[in-house]
Amino acid sequence: MNREEASTRALLARHARDRFHDECGVFGVHGHSEASNITYLGLYALQHRGQESAGIVSTDGHAHYVHRGMGLVADVFNEKILSRLPGRHAVGHVRYSTSGESQIRNAQPFYATTDGGSVAIAHNGNLVNARSIRRELEGRGAIFSTTADSEVIVQLLARSREKTLVERLIDALSRVKGAFSLVMLTDDSMVAARDPNGFRPLSLGRLDGAWVAASETCALDLIGASFERDLEPGEVAVVRRGRVRTLRPFKRSVRETFCVFEYIYFARPDSNLNRNNVYGFRKELGRLLAREHPVNADLVVPVLASGDPAALGYAEESGIPYEQAIIRNHFVRRTFIEPAQSIRHFGVKVKHNAVRGLLQGKRVVLVDDSIVRGTTLIKIVSMLRQTGAREVHLRISAPPTIGPCHYGIDTPTRAELIAHEHTVDEIRELMGADSLGYLSLEGLRRTTGPLKQGFCDACFSDEYPVPFETNEASPQLSLFRDIESDED
Repeated sequence: MNREEASTRALLARHARDRFHDECGVFGVHGHSEASNITYLGLYALQHRGQESAGIVSTDGHAHYVHRGMGLVADVFNEKILSRLPGRHAVGHVRYSTSGESQIRNAQPFYATTDGGSVAIAHNGNLVNARSIRRELEGRGAIFSTTADSEVIVQLLARSREKTLVERLIDALSRVKGAFSLVMLTDDSMVAARDPNGFRPLSLGRLDGAWVAASETCALDLIGASFERDLEPGEVAVVRRGRVRTLRPFKRSVRETFCVFEYIYFARPDSNLNRNNVYGFRKELGRLLAREHPVNADLVVPVLASGDPAALGYAEESGIPYEQAIIRNHFVRRTFIEPAQSIRHFGVKVKHNAVRGLLQGKRVVLVDDSIVRGTTLIKIVSMLRQTGAREVHLRISAPPTIGPCHYGIDTPTRAELIAHEHTVDEIRELMGADSLGYLSLEGLRRTTGPLKQGFCDACFSDEYPVPFETNEASPQLSLFRDIESDED
């Protein structure tokens, strides 16, 4: 491989690593004649939460049927495969790993047969004490078949001395620390549970008499289900024979610490989190950003699609016209033919291209939701200048990212976060921008105030609500591989 080829490959790898990456999505349905088909559609709606693997486990009350595979939901499942997943109950999962290797053995839902019956578990979140529990269980003879932290829950459940599977799950969850929003399927019940801090979302809905659990309400919308309510932090909801029994076995946290980045970036804009619309929240961040960091400019341009609502809010507040002057290619697959000769900024141009006629001689406000390593934005700013932009003013609708997440997000190490290593002015210079303005942490907290629940903003504030050991939840940087890691 020559130097130019090596440079291109390195650019692609850096581009893929330059974002927060979605963690996982979970979905379950209990009591529907087309449970597997409904679960497939639910996972399709949650695809933005994980593109690495997908899986569904169904049951007819007598046996469990399992299919998991690497890739997108539409690639893993087809009509023939879904026909082999019978039953009125099913649970599904889409994964972008925050813990564990990228291999089929780590694809969820996990399925196990215990002396208390068979279970399938789909988990979203990250357990900060998983490694120490794993070492303890291995010392007692346990054999793990995956490298994912979620298997700790299955192993603890299998070894619990409690009588019922629900009691065993509660016993297992009482041992773990960190973030979990999960759905468990038994022969005759579906169990949904959230950790006491409420880091990750989980909602309940109804469809034709069936109960549905989903990471986001957009999945309920797709299948035509009605939204019933969000699970409360620390709640365990047991669905059996068409009824829901609510348990609160865990001591509730002093304050909720819902991940604020779900609002800023992760969740689909058409979802509601804690009964608050994500799209409206992101627009409000843009309005506040315009008040905190005004600038004389001709156009407000979003980095599609993550910066779009904030850019609209910025434009409305500032009175500067909004234009989609960067066009995004939504059809980039996991593999593509790389050029034999090096093409300048190829890794960015394969996904983004600027509209020359809109940008020539203009002063541009470029809006995005965050800067992690900064590699992609450096290339986009350079692309705007090459296309004729006279000035580029970068505006970010979140505070500087100074710390990694330990509760379910695959993020770089602290040393690799550009805001941890550099001042705002140094970052502006590295970006090649005329100015750079981040939303202030105080501004973000004022915006979340009316939502009436606590938030985890540790990646911005360095204030972590649940203690962790530094070697327990270190991000798997090798998981950032190809350009196909989505930025939606």
